[in-house]
Order: sequence, then structure tokens, then C-alpha cells
Amino acid sequence: MNEVIKCLETRRSIRKYKQDQISEEDLLQILEAGTYAATGRGKQSPKIIAVQDADTIKQLSKLNAAVMGTDSDPFYGAPTLIIVLAEKAVSTAVEDGSLVIGNIMTAAHSLGIGSCWIHRAKEVFALEDGKSLLKKWGIDADKYIGIGNCILGYADGDIPEAKPRKQDYIVRI
Repeated sequence: MNEVIKCLETRRSIRKYKQDQISEEDLLQILEAGTYAATGRGKQSPKIIAVQDADTIKQLSKLNAAVMGTDSDPFYGAPTLIIVLAEKAVSTAVEDGSLVIGNIMTAAHSLGIGSCWIHRAKEVFALEDGKSLLKKWGIDADKYIGIGNCILGYADGDIPEAKPRKQDYIVRI
């Protein structure tokens, strides 16, 4: 089987992580893969933020949990958090950012690194605390919208098996 297709078919969302940080080399490859995602009209509207500072991840976890209405860790203890934003003014912002996260998750899996898409980036960065973080990081909060979060790390346990695909997933004309 083609290695890319095999990687796409075997990637699963991981929700339990070892505390070992991923290597700088792997992180750079994963981030670079994200920059090669297709974007509407080639505008490259997304911005990728890589967070490995534990205190910042905790702060973002608390904001995300508050939006979700819980106090559990929505980032499942992952040692690396990737945040994807995109320019609000670009009509394909959501699609562009989503493709970036897809590339990141596929690249991570190809390197033996687990990942999971975590929602609520839009809501977190609409909050004053979220906007303050963007400002601190030199990002114009008025220009960007949160698309999604992607957690990365080494799986602590077995990789789940794929669920059977639904019968009517594909329609051919």
C-alpha cells in the first residue's frame, strides 16, 4: 500500500500522552508540513503557533475548559500544542486552517507522534484573555480568528483501531 494512504488510514486521535517532549527536528518537520497545506487562491491565510511552554499550555487549557464548561484538561496532558488561526477577511479562512491542521496531524503520525484536533480556538481567542495572549505574541487579534488546536505527543498506550467506515460514505455518479 502507498505510504501516504497508509498513514491517512492509520492515523487516530490520541487522548493520552507521555510527558516526553517531541524533538525539535520532528516539530520543525510537522510545522513545515502545515505550511504546505492547500489554501484558497494560494493566500496562505493561516498562522501556526507552536506552544511547548507548560505554563502557557496550562493557561490555554483553563481558557478552553472554561469555554467548554468543565475543569478537565481538554489538551489531555499533551506536551505540545499547535494553535491555528487564519485571517478573518479571507473567505476561505476556516477551510485553509482546517487543511493546515490535517497536514499537521498526518505529518505527526508519519513520524510516530500522536495528535488530536481540539476545538474552541475560535471562542478562546475571542475572549479578552485570549486576545491578550495574541497581543503578547505579536499577533493582531482583530485580524485573525481561531480555527483549531492540535495537540501533539507520544501516545501513552495502544493506538485505537479504526471504526468501520459507514456504508454510504461515498456516492459515485
